Amino acid sequence: MKLAVVTDSTAYLDQEEIDKYDIRVMSLPVIIDGTTYHEGIDITTEEFYEKLANASEFPTTSQPAIGDWLSLFESLKQEGYDGTIVINLASTISGTVNTVAGLDSMIDDFKVYGYDSKITVRLMGHLVMKAAQLVKKGESIDNIIKVLDELSATIDECFIVDDLQNLVRGGRLSNASAFIGTMLKIKPLLTFDDETNQIVPFEKVRSMKKAMQRAEILFAQAKEAADYPLRAMVIQGNDKEAGQAWHDKLQKEYPDMRIEFSYIGPVIGAHLGKGALALAWLRDPDSL
Repeated sequence: MKLAVVTDSTAYLDQEEIDKYDIRVMSLPVIIDGTTYHEGIDITTEEFYEKLANASEFPTTSQPAIGDWLSLFESLKQEGYDGTIVINLASTISGTVNTVAGLDSMIDDFKVYGYDSKITVRLMGHLVMKAAQLVKKGESIDNIIKVLDELSATIDECFIVDDLQNLVRGGRLSNASAFIGTMLKIKPLLTFDDETNQIVPFEKVRSMKKAMQRAEILFAQAKEAADYPLRAMVIQGNDKEAGQAWHDKLQKEYPDMRIEFSYIGPVIGAHLGKGALALAWLRDPDSL
């Protein structure tokens, strides 16, 4: 079975990676003051945060049109593919993965396997690249999903959000948590809950510096407990200077570990707002 690998634009893969692994990317829409933009196509990350700073309303996100998915799948079929595995951002953020799953029977002789990454950003990107590597090796869909599940189970992350209002208005964090964070200037550490995959605050710290220090402690504990090599990443949302400084600090502390530097693009930035930072990690995909 000849399989294609498809993901959405929130994997934030660079063009070199997309070309290397022959990954197809579906752009997700973001709406700012009534105008719809398509991430990575007609709005850059820099342009998004500039527009966000001047927006009169909180931005929203949407799903691609069903017709866009069907057009992509039909094109893949014409290229000789028998099916595709579509790896999308967490279903708790977007209904995209459920929409894709419902399209399986809509193109004759073409199989669609929808996979809920239960995460987003660069972490999802690693799941996508691992799937593409396995496809190139000729692995079965069952084995690909098995490996993705194993890799997904090792993912952990600490998001530090500067302004909680975007998450609250999008219905992805409780109003009570946002109220406390705003009034007391608390920087909550957020993560994707292992059971529900919802974004939840798990600790509240009184400054960005202390929040970053706490994230480093949690990462050090995870590294000590893991019986496999880790790949870490610092992810920034419109604060390259702070993100780069944190990345360089961690890379110096862990010289033998690969620590990547990535970003939060428009669609996820619409939920997290500007100034977010994250420290995330997973089992080094090269060790699987």
